[in-house]
Amino acid sequence: MTNAVKAPEEEGSTTEVVKPTEENSNSSENGIEINNISETITHSGVQRVKCNGDSARQESDDSAIHSDDDAAQIADENPDKSEEKVETEKKDQEVIITVQDNLFTIKINAPGVEVFEAQVSPQEMVQELHQLLMDREDTCHRTCFSLQYNGIPLDNFSELKSIEGLKEGSEIKVIEEPYSVREARLHVRHVRELLHSVDYVDAYNGADCSSLSYNTLILLHCYVSKLISSVDCTPPDCIMPGYKECLLTPMHPVLKEPKLNVCLKVLTMSMWNPPPGNRKLHGDLLYLYAVTSEQKRFHITASSRGFYVNQSDMETFNPKPIQGAHVFHCLIDLLSNISPVFKRNFTALNKKRFGRHPYERIATPFQVQSWSAPALEHNVDLVRAEDSYSSRLLFEEHIPGQQTRDWNEELSSTRELPKTTLPERLLRERAMFKVHSDFVAAATRGAMMVIDGNVMAINPGDAKNMRMYIWNNIFFSLGFDVRDHYKNFGGNHAAFYAPCCDLNGVKAYGMLDTEGLYTLGTVVVDYRGFRVTAQSIIPDKGILEREQEHSVVYGSIDFGKTAQTHEKYVELLEKTTKQLHVFPHCIKSEEKGSVKLYSSLECKGIIGNDQRHYILDLLRTFPPDVNFLPLEGEDLPEECKKMGFPKKHRHRLSTLRPELVEVFIDHLYVVFMRHCASQIVNVRNKATAEQKPITDGDNVEENLKPVFVYLKRKKKFPKQMAKWQQEAVRSAAKLVGSYSDTEFDIRFNPDIFSPDVEHDGPPEELEKQKELIKQAARFILTNQIPTFVKDCLEHTAMPTDGASLSDALHERGINVRYLGKIIKLIEKTRSLEHIHRIGLMEIVLRSTKHIMRNYLQNVDQCSVSSAVSHFLNCFLGSFLTPVPNLPDNKKKKRARKQRAQSGVVSQGAAWHILTPEALWEQIETESSEYYDFKTKVKSIDELVEKHSVHKVALLRRFCITMGIQLLVKDYAFDSRHKSPFTEEDVTNLYPVIKHAPPRASDAYQFYTSAQSKVQQGYLKEGFELFSEALNLFNNVYGAVHGEIAACYRHIARLNYMMGEHADAITNQQKAVILSERVLAQGIDNVTTIMDYISLALYCFANRKISAALKLLYRARYLFLCVHGNDHPEISLVNSNIGLVLHGVQEYDLSLRFLEEALKINVKYHGQKSLKAALSHHLVARAYSCKGEFRSALNHEKETYKLYKSQLGEEHDKTKESGECLRHLTEQAVTLQRTMNEIYKNGSTASIPPLQHQITPPSMHSVLDLMNVINGIIFI
Repeated sequence: MTNAVKAPEEEGSTTEVVKPTEENSNSSENGIEINNISETITHSGVQRVKCNGDSARQESDDSAIHSDDDAAQIADENPDKSEEKVETEKKDQEVIITVQDNLFTIKINAPGVEVFEAQVSPQEMVQELHQLLMDREDTCHRTCFSLQYNGIPLDNFSELKSIEGLKEGSEIKVIEEPYSVREARLHVRHVRELLHSVDYVDAYNGADCSSLSYNTLILLHCYVSKLISSVDCTPPDCIMPGYKECLLTPMHPVLKEPKLNVCLKVLTMSMWNPPPGNRKLHGDLLYLYAVTSEQKRFHITASSRGFYVNQSDMETFNPKPIQGAHVFHCLIDLLSNISPVFKRNFTALNKKRFGRHPYERIATPFQVQSWSAPALEHNVDLVRAEDSYSSRLLFEEHIPGQQTRDWNEELSSTRELPKTTLPERLLRERAMFKVHSDFVAAATRGAMMVIDGNVMAINPGDAKNMRMYIWNNIFFSLGFDVRDHYKNFGGNHAAFYAPCCDLNGVKAYGMLDTEGLYTLGTVVVDYRGFRVTAQSIIPDKGILEREQEHSVVYGSIDFGKTAQTHEKYVELLEKTTKQLHVFPHCIKSEEKGSVKLYSSLECKGIIGNDQRHYILDLLRTFPPDVNFLPLEGEDLPEECKKMGFPKKHRHRLSTLRPELVEVFIDHLYVVFMRHCASQIVNVRNKATAEQKPITDGDNVEENLKPVFVYLKRKKKFPKQMAKWQQEAVRSAAKLVGSYSDTEFDIRFNPDIFSPDVEHDGPPEELEKQKELIKQAARFILTNQIPTFVKDCLEHTAMPTDGASLSDALHERGINVRYLGKIIKLIEKTRSLEHIHRIGLMEIVLRSTKHIMRNYLQNVDQCSVSSAVSHFLNCFLGSFLTPVPNLPDNKKKKRARKQRAQSGVVSQGAAWHILTPEALWEQIETESSEYYDFKTKVKSIDELVEKHSVHKVALLRRFCITMGIQLLVKDYAFDSRHKSPFTEEDVTNLYPVIKHAPPRASDAYQFYTSAQSKVQQGYLKEGFELFSEALNLFNNVYGAVHGEIAACYRHIARLNYMMGEHADAITNQQKAVILSERVLAQGIDNVTTIMDYISLALYCFANRKISAALKLLYRARYLFLCVHGNDHPEISLVNSNIGLVLHGVQEYDLSLRFLEEALKINVKYHGQKSLKAALSHHLVARAYSCKGEFRSALNHEKETYKLYKSQLGEEHDKTKESGECLRHLTEQAVTLQRTMNEIYKNGSTASIPPLQHQITPPSMHSVLDLMNVINGIIFI
């Protein structure tokens, strides 16, 4: 059943991985069902068991995986941290639980279908058999049934192994159960979902966790014949090199798909609902109204026995069955009986539904929105109508004992689940993730209702921006400075920024998972220009009825004038200080004297009625960024001053990113170790009379070896040796500013620069705390920003849009507010022109976003689409005088307002008097004030002309940032006679959400271990670990999640490298679909584009050439939308397309793409780079196949010259190029002789056909080159 693979020994530990066989995975409607596998995994000395009897049918998340290998490596070098790790591992030693790997087959007997078999595991629950039946094509329409074995009903939540007598070949019967009102409503909802299961309406509308995926559609009509002559190679005009316009319509290939025939015209609740009392006694539950495709109208009764047609019409209520009526247990069966068209079309729909990839059918854990959508028909939909008028979500309406969910209790109680063994941790993390995803959905819906005015405020008498709301046990507040709370910190600017800081704090404390310490569920929602913070409510009856000071038992509510502490909070928070690097500090309180705090001053502790200890207001969890915090009497290091810091910012809440804190501490640890080594080497030098000081370039470990040898020899002086070591550590600790003088322990005082706080401590100690934070601010400028620029120059960091640029900066701990400084550094570097362009676009977009927020807040509900379209016209249109479409009551006043208009529109001005000139003046002012960068452009056309910015890329990023959905069409941006946007083009505004999702910790450890193994060259071991990580991720997140996509991506690459091309295609296709569905703006996300390229490579290797070309054409089109043609990454797509076309002997087309790739590689990598050499070689091959040997020779000479100068004459690449050069020279000479013969003897000369002299490229040689350009090297 299994085969064990033992990895090479490494650092004294072995990793044994047990590989699951193919028998252990079943397909289900949700893509993958994970069955129990008996696996004992020994990893890093900790024994863990793989127990995953639960299927992957739950909802999942949108966060990417980042590797912390470097940080982990440095941490391992740290002796203090290593001791901690050992202690933790000792605590985590687990008893190995053996899970029986006894898969067996049972028979299922369902009404109306033949008995079928299903493979199950003893650990599966009966509930999963219910899901299995709803996932099958022939039983998918059933909802209200139970399962019986030997006449005994089975409990849904019992495991199969607990059923007495159940064995191989046993038969389980499906019994139709009577309906209740709840079950009838759920059944109707399920029917609606089936009827809409193959359209994209919910995905475009951002409803029901539906999202778009076009991968299957793109490859739908691909002819996968391996014959070259049968491949259609014609690329669309819009992706050809040199094509000027970027069209939007190809973004959604669904536009070209033929529409399915409609199954049913109308299915809705009847106006005769609810049933009168006498009919309830006959079993009537509710009434439905249906209009079939044949235009027949039916009134249907849902009774406890099932569904039947009654005699009612629109005017008369007659609930009795029509003559000859049958009662059908399933509504689908009834509709099929009364409408032949429904029966035929539903069968076709079901076949199409089950023809789609399973991952396309499962709901995502968090809603993914699309910034563009086609025009959609608005049809009758009873479920949509019911949901829009319901004050609760469906799953909240039938919870036993309560009408709304207690989110705080659910979020807190899931954290309290046991986590000793791996199965317990998986169960706990799954419950945490499920509750969190439900909370995010409820909070998002509530925030939209608050802004739309559909929720009553708890303080309706206050001004609109000061109101607070409670809906569905969630507390909502707006991002405005209520009661001057942030008066000294930047007012409304600080109030707007604070929720994101607080969310970072929630995330940090949540990751620590300290037992007994609780944070609030927090979601930050940006919608229609407003920021809404949604939080779970602490169970303290009076917290919303009285002032907060009566509830707070720890921290300060008046910025440090008074502060409180509490024994339990001291005990809990003390556990977090070392991991969060918080310096325990004392402040002077007016009432209680000196108070010691183990967190920031802003952090407040409240003990709820449930006796849990909650912390909130975590916005100052991380140290302040003094580069943006001017303070009297405080000087920054010289390096900061030279770059113009400190700079006054909009608010005083700027903090260092957690990534920066970790990198800075790692840097200090290296300094600490070097200083210790230097001190101990001095001891050695004194003892051995060797005077060799240690330098930065020396290997610390090599220098220390003789010291340790010497110390061992001096056993008679152990006390003296220990003393010298202690002195070295003490000296190093003092140098780096360690919290402890006996070990390396860096901590920051988050309140040290708070102006209203009076610290209680010796002045020299306070000065030391300030200096540490100043050095961290200096570290950003002297280390992190230069490192980022260096990574961009070396192309190890290659952002393609504003989102990936922000991610790249954040990974290095750099805040986006430094972007202006970075752009100034690189503006003269030609090879970083793309980074400069993306950075400039991001500054313009973010400045415009700040302006539009204020703009939208002053727009009334009936003018939103007009206001948004007018703003976009002013921002992106070339038409100088766009005229907004005003409501009738405003048109008369427009002329008078325009006459009164001044040159620059104030923030509170009416939206319809905005002009392009005024808007671009505001953008210039905003970018200068916020980012310290002057754009020096006065219009969109000037921006495009000066910096080659793509208008579609700008539009895409702006819509994503602001949450605007536009109609898919090809906009005439450059028209000087007409505005590009109308109010009908703005189809929706959607919320932009920030939250802190829980992580699958064990799965993540396997994932990072797998990455490490692959980097060391152990491909098979890495493959096994990635497979384990995938199974664990499935257990926690369900089948659809970003981290699962990352696993499939790695597994597919390893499949390919190990020669398993078919498996590589299967797994990479899953990665593509998941990327499309769960990543932010998935269908044109940069990660999705790279996944398309990888899938194209694997398809080509498997001779699916048409599919490879379609995928590459799609990737190039999306790159053009995201950035434009001028980017180093697009040369990869061009080279791939050129090679595939070269392989199918389309040499003219191939040359156009290869020459474009050469031009970009020369521009961004340099004329003497190896990438340029390879591009010259590819172009030479294409020319030689066309018979143009002179051009081929010129390019191959360039290749040879570059390889010879870069790699030397003896390198294999140089020799290959020399051989190619010789061959081309021979062909050129032969051709020249032939031509001379023609000139000499005239047309009568016998000339051998040219095609016989040219050997067409082999697929194998083309594939080898594709592997090289895609970075896959087989060793």
